[in-house]
Amino acid sequence: MLDANLKSQLEAYLKNIVHPVELVASLGAGPKSIELKTLLEEIVSVSHGKVEMGRDYDDERQPSFLIRRKGTDIGVRFAGIPLGHEFTSLVLALLHVGGHPSKAAQEVIQQVRDLDGDYVFETYFSLSCQNCPDVVQALNLMSVLNPRIKHVAIEGGLFKDEVEERKIMAVPTVFLNGELFGQGRMELEQIVAKLDSGAEARAAERLKSKDPFEVLVVGGGPAGAAAAIYTARKGIRTGVVAERFGGQVLDTMAIENFVSVPYTEGPKLAAHLEQHVREYEVDLMNLQKAAKLIPAKVPGGLHEVVLENGASLKSRTVILSTGARWRQMNVPGEDQYKNKGVAYCPHCDGPLFKGKRVAVIGGGNSGVEAAIDLAGIVAHVTLIEYDSELRADAVLQRKLATLPNVRIVTSALTTQVHGDGEKVTGLSYKDRNSDAHHDVDLEGIFVQIGLVPNTEWLHGAVGLTPRGEIEVDHRGETSQPGIFAAGDATTVPYKQIVIAMGEGSKAGLSAFDYMIRTEPAKEAVAEPA
Repeated sequence: MLDANLKSQLEAYLKNIVHPVELVASLGAGPKSIELKTLLEEIVSVSHGKVEMGRDYDDERQPSFLIRRKGTDIGVRFAGIPLGHEFTSLVLALLHVGGHPSKAAQEVIQQVRDLDGDYVFETYFSLSCQNCPDVVQALNLMSVLNPRIKHVAIEGGLFKDEVEERKIMAVPTVFLNGELFGQGRMELEQIVAKLDSGAEARAAERLKSKDPFEVLVVGGGPAGAAAAIYTARKGIRTGVVAERFGGQVLDTMAIENFVSVPYTEGPKLAAHLEQHVREYEVDLMNLQKAAKLIPAKVPGGLHEVVLENGASLKSRTVILSTGARWRQMNVPGEDQYKNKGVAYCPHCDGPLFKGKRVAVIGGGNSGVEAAIDLAGIVAHVTLIEYDSELRADAVLQRKLATLPNVRIVTSALTTQVHGDGEKVTGLSYKDRNSDAHHDVDLEGIFVQIGLVPNTEWLHGAVGLTPRGEIEVDHRGETSQPGIFAAGDATTVPYKQIVIAMGEGSKAGLSAFDYMIRTEPAKEAVAEPA
């Protein structure tokens, strides 16, 4: 099952196992059980005797297997075959169960160990989901660190009856003790914070005690990471506050236009960005959302960023790089059926709609790419575009035209999402040429209509366009002296990763130039943190 390269990598990693590990499988007679058995045997064969096969057992889910530290009840469970994006989760599970230390912050590790209560987690994932591994890996690690935490990661595409019974229409979906716990990407710190009621208050107190920064970057995407690197390299006190470091890149599957890198994937690029930032003395404050910006009252004074948890951070300069999020249709039924048939990530959720009928809203590159990908999975795709023609690149349109199970509807305005109270059953659209209304019966809707900037919290603080984009000049400076902006949240016309990085670098250099040319106000020096 594993090619020679993967086997070689796996062999190198498994040398780090400290305690013997056994693989305990529950197998049926089908081809997937045979595949899993082959995979487990290959793992054993390259483990240098550190991993062995245990006695098979009967589990309600077949095929499944348990990775267990020999002679203990420390372990993690997979139902399905964790390849694709989840192969890394499999490798990390083997290492952590085998006693190799995690790279998670010691503070967070201790939080997990201190959790009081019994927790049984079930995570549904798909092999094509780039958001799932973070959740699977976090919960696997928690089950290794705390014996009262149990976790099974379930391949949704392999256990379709179970997925339909539990009405799962988006991945990752996590259940805790049988009840829905969360959907979508979650990091270890986020999961722990949801379980530890006092975590947010403690985080706020820590942030309140921080001294003013010279540069405070708000947002941890490509623009924010680049800005932080460029300012930190100048030797000035730099902080980054981010709701999730990596930003929208974390939700991106294939990246093939990043200059000098023919192909990479969003989570991998985000991890490299964070690694690069952490090489410098940057105060990285993750999982923190900005709520208000209070510009300095006097030239050279301190700007203030108020966070949702009530803490405030002050800085001589601020770089806004809050990025953008998927634009919604804003039609009746969309919010009601979000993650119940309405989805925004075809790579993540597409496999859950195998053999079903879906619609893609949007005829740009993202929409057409989604339609092409989905056509290989689902029974039928209806592509709905508002304009009179598709806006995607010609090469994508030519590929789309060859697919027999795709219908293209142009000059169409989606007006409503229909459902039965639990899941999507269809949509309505209006023909913009004739005003005629049409209904389409389907089970899934993938919305791909562009982005909206994350700037609602900035109204009244800096100049914004009617679309909500931050107005910047050629140096990346906003309407407020000492406050700069970069990336998808700004008026820069092209929203690309490589452009965001360049704009972030420019904003960082501009902030440095501002500081060396602007005398700090007395209140900026004397004001307590």
